[in-house]
Amino acid sequence: MNHLQLYGLWRAEFAGEPQGAVLQLEKHPEFAESVKGTIRRDGAQAQVVGDVDEGVFTLEESIDGRNIAATWNGQVVEASCGKEIRGTWKNTANGAERAFILRKQPGWQ
Repeated sequence: MNHLQLYGLWRAEFAGEPQGAVLQLEKHPEFAESVKGTIRRDGAQAQVVGDVDEGVFTLEESIDGRNIAATWNGQVVEASCGKEIRGTWKNTANGAERAFILRKQPGWQ
């Protein structure tokens, strides 16, 4: 998987949380191998930046655009053709962790 396959709309599910989130990822304006976008969860929106390198997915989430509020670390699911990522989301303020599953939404190839 490469960063181009991250472009598009993704649905996130978190272990132990009934509400998920929606991520919109697109080309990062400054870093060619990275993505930038937004996450919408519980009526709030935050910014995200990240990349994928040799199947390892990393993403940083920021509420104010300066400080990192959460990190996402995961692996692309091998048999998913780049359409599913599983890993751990971590709140940087309190250390809380949740398993996540990201699934690419139809219409974005």
